[in-house]
Order: sequence, then C-alpha cells, then structure tokens
Amino acid sequence: MTTKTTTRALAGTPVFPIGLGCMSLSHGYGPAASPADAEALLLGALDRGVTLFDTAALYGFGHNEELLGRVLAPHRGRFMLASKCGIFRENGQRHIDGRPETLRRTCEDSLRRLRTDVIDLYYLHRWDKSVPIEDSVGALADLVRAGKIRAIGLSEVSAETLRRAHAVHPVAAVQSEYSLWSREVEIAVLRACRELGAALVAFSPLGRAFLADGLPDMAILDAGDLRRRMPRFQPEAFARNQALLEPMRRMARDHGCTPGQLALAWLLRQGDDIIPIPGTTRLAHLEENLGAVDVRLDAAACEALARLFDRERVAGERYGPAAQAEVDTEQF
Repeated sequence: MTTKTTTRALAGTPVFPIGLGCMSLSHGYGPAASPADAEALLLGALDRGVTLFDTAALYGFGHNEELLGRVLAPHRGRFMLASKCGIFRENGQRHIDGRPETLRRTCEDSLRRLRTDVIDLYYLHRWDKSVPIEDSVGALADLVRAGKIRAIGLSEVSAETLRRAHAVHPVAAVQSEYSLWSREVEIAVLRACRELGAALVAFSPLGRAFLADGLPDMAILDAGDLRRRMPRFQPEAFARNQALLEPMRRMARDHGCTPGQLALAWLLRQGDDIIPIPGTTRLAHLEENLGAVDVRLDAAACEALARLFDRERVAGERYGPAAQAEVDTEQF
C-alpha cells in the first residue's frame, strides 16, 4: 500500500490519483479473467484505496458492467463509478450509436447491470459523427436532470468537439489515451480541458503494457488480443520500439522503481488534473501501479523521459485506419 497520497478532483469529487481501468478483466486482451480472480482484483483495489472504477457497456458487451455490479454493489458508497455509452452490441454486431433514444435506453441497461440507481460519471464512448454532438450531449444532460447520472464525460474527442459539447452542458472529464508514447492530447484537448475545468482521464497510461516492460515477445499475446492489430505492435515497429526500453530501465533503477511506475509517475507530474486508469488482472501489478504515487521525479527526469519517447522516435501509429476513423482526436 502506498504511504504518500493526495487526491485529485474528478467531477467535483476527490479520488485517489490513480484509478482502475476495468476493461482487461473482460475484454480486449484475451479471455476474461475468472470470476474469482476478477473479484479478488476489484476488492483488492478497493481495499488498497482505489476510489475510481472505470467500465463501459462495450467491455465484454455488458460482461464488465455485470461483473462490477455483482462485486462492488455492496460497497457502492466507497468509490466513484464511471461507465460509457455509445458503443454496444446488437444482433451480434458492434455499433456506434449516439442517438438520444439509444443513449437513454443503454443507460437503463447499464444501471441494471451495475446494480445501481445512478452512475457518477457517464461518458459518450465515441462520438457518432452522424449525430450532432449537441444532440448526444443533450440526451446525457437529460439523464443528469433525471438523476440517472451525476456528470458527463466524453472519450477520444477533439478540442473543438469538447467545446461544442460543453456549450450544451458542462463536461466533467475527457477520457483519452495519454502516456509517454501517446501524447496527442497535448496538441489541443488538454489545454481545452483546462480552460473548461474538465479533468483528463488517461487510459492506456502504460502503453498497453509496453511501457511497463511487460511485453518481451509478441508471441505471448492471445490470438484475440487487440494489440495484434495495432501498428505500434507490428513486428518491425515493435522491434524498433523495444530499443527505447533499456534507457527507461536504467532511469527506473536510478529512481528505485519499476519502468511502469516511472511511466505513471511521469504522467502524474503532467498536472494535478490528470488521472491515469491503468488496467490489470493481477494484484501484484495493481500494487505496483499504485506505488507510482510515491515516485518522485524532478523536472529534468521528466524532460529526459519525454525526449526518450519523442513522437519521432516511436515507431507506428497508435491506431490503424479503421480504429482511427472512429475517433475524433487530433493527430500529429
């Protein structure tokens, strides 16, 4: 357990500086965790002081929300619950759908699966570009007024879209990928968040395990692992990126921490309005991640890490063309 902690503000609520991204328990990186292992991880996070749990209707197509509902509903007063709408499965197909009637219906489905009367922070998971963002956010604002959700978030949006949405209803948080090797939010959306008073919730802050030095060989990945389709993990790019890890290992040793803790500590230093949500299925990794709050980096170390993972040195884009077409984020 960490010894030096402060809290960070999210939707007007103080939370532990590092939250838990729950996706990997159900979705994306191979078979779902066993019920017993998933329960142990979630309760272990709660017992270790985690106060932000992040899920989505997409994750396991409802499985992840059901898991959190089953395990965490008895402890509902101890944490902030975040989920996402706008991507779901129907008739065996994955859909992005931001129509107001769809968002209202899927919110009811999420409340039922999560076994709660209200979701603390509810994100539009992807902007459905066939629906004006004002219409989708207007539907979420209706859910706030109805007491179904407490605050509105957006995921993977540009600064322009954030401002349009915020004009309809205050946006409490933007969730986007942010890490040493994915810094697109620094182009514009992080600045827009600060202008509007929204937190930046950073998913994949460990570069999908790469920055934690957790991928010695792509052969260890499950056949269904989403990283197998990402440009940054293709053989040539992966080999080039591996060369960045040895300097990072040396820096971690100098700071008495692991590479993963170094990566999280760098992110925490980028601003008190940034809340990383690393995911894991293992209690040992959870404890390691939470220990990053005790790692102290000075400005020189932060600058050295930023130079090491400068975008010109990282091989491969973060998404392939199909996935990139689904998001609204700025690109270098």
